[in-house]
Amino acid sequence: MSRRLNALVIGNAAYEAVEELKNPVNDAEDVGAMLETCGFTVIRSLDSDHADMDRALKKFQRALKDSDVGLFFFAGHGMQIDGENYLAAVDTDGADEIAAKHSSLALNHVIEVMEKSGCSTSIIVLDACRNNPFERAWTRSMESRGLAPVYAPRGTLIAFATSPGQTASDGRGRNGAYTAALLQHMTTPDCSIETMFKRVRNTLSAATKGRQISWEHTSLAGEFFFNLSLGLRIDLYAETSLSDSLFVLDDAKTSHRVIRELKSSTWPRQNPAVEGFTADVANKASTDSLFVVGRNLYQAACGGSHSAMAYLRDFASRSGGIKEPKRKALLDGLLFEVFYDPNGKLRKQFKLRQFEPLFALQRHKDLLPSFDFIAECLLPEAARFYSIPGKRHEVAVDVATHPSAKAGHHVLDSVHCDGASILWLEDEDYAPEPGESPERKKLTLEQFELQLAEQMLVAPHLLKVNYVSFEAESRDTIAFPLGWSTRRR
Repeated sequence: MSRRLNALVIGNAAYEAVEELKNPVNDAEDVGAMLETCGFTVIRSLDSDHADMDRALKKFQRALKDSDVGLFFFAGHGMQIDGENYLAAVDTDGADEIAAKHSSLALNHVIEVMEKSGCSTSIIVLDACRNNPFERAWTRSMESRGLAPVYAPRGTLIAFATSPGQTASDGRGRNGAYTAALLQHMTTPDCSIETMFKRVRNTLSAATKGRQISWEHTSLAGEFFFNLSLGLRIDLYAETSLSDSLFVLDDAKTSHRVIRELKSSTWPRQNPAVEGFTADVANKASTDSLFVVGRNLYQAACGGSHSAMAYLRDFASRSGGIKEPKRKALLDGLLFEVFYDPNGKLRKQFKLRQFEPLFALQRHKDLLPSFDFIAECLLPEAARFYSIPGKRHEVAVDVATHPSAKAGHHVLDSVHCDGASILWLEDEDYAPEPGESPERKKLTLEQFELQLAEQMLVAPHLLKVNYVSFEAESRDTIAFPLGWSTRRR
């Protein structure tokens, strides 16, 4: 289910010996950011000299050892010399062809690194077919314009911004015409890579009035999608379970009767249903049914059902008699309900009332596969989180305060994560009048840290808080401004 995806993106614009290009750094930055939303781990190298490009490729080579899919993207000057293609560094020596070859990155070197990496899928994308700026000093015919066709090893797709022998120009906006088209179509849901590049070609041709036609050479053995919709990425459960508004209940099944009672939104019906949901009932149910039970169990707990809340808090022991993979299906459903609505779409506002006890279960080693499951679901939405929920990554924050008149009481000034201030006014109704301080509420340090964890969507045991202005003691309190938040914007 989980794909290991790694990418190297290079954008060279600030050439030393020729005129600077406008778009390549933007192209690399934007493609890198979009690849991250698709689950790639991205290595960036911007305005790189020859040595930088070589180091970046070696780092990429190491990453590919543990990767299923590798992607290489280059934007900048490219050239063909003696029928082979070279990607120009910002310090490429264009005095003659020999100097240029030995101060550039050979495309065949990139292809060889990816071919021998063992990746099942290798993708190379080149927005590098601009006019060779060094060509005037060389002896060559017009037949050598643009980049030359190349051999694509098995499992490899190589995409060019133009057809062989053609050249492309820098774009007028933030991105080159080819990269702009690529960015437009890359994350189209459930669109195979071959179909995606056909759409890029059509868009590019329309944008350039037919003057620039992109081209691909492929020997992919299987299908690849940059953006698989949830139902296609997550193959453990039926579409009707992921979109449980479509789940059809059959009252002949005990587990379905439990679901119906949990959906009632009334505690007198929910509580007995939870108490009657025994390991024997669960072991006779399908994994899809248990996934939906889990979803509705979390909903009932958020709605205040005491039995549902107790089951959630004691999940590790209460579910101990449920066999695998059925126990996992139940917890998968609990976690899924936090982030996804009844139509299987990511919630605009996550359901967080029981976030802390639910994610405390991550401490149990035997329950970790469910947290891997939710992390896989959320991978394409990585930009919405400080750390993808379910991943076991610690998140460190620094809290700055100033003392109030009362000993042990501190007034919050800022919260910092990854070098940036993350405290912001979320509710404009609480904006103070000019010259006035915001209203504040007093929290114990425990309450403050739990609020941070919930707002940042980080399991409390993974949130590491450093108080930079005072030595924290259990009786200390912090005044938190009303309407302010540390949620990821």
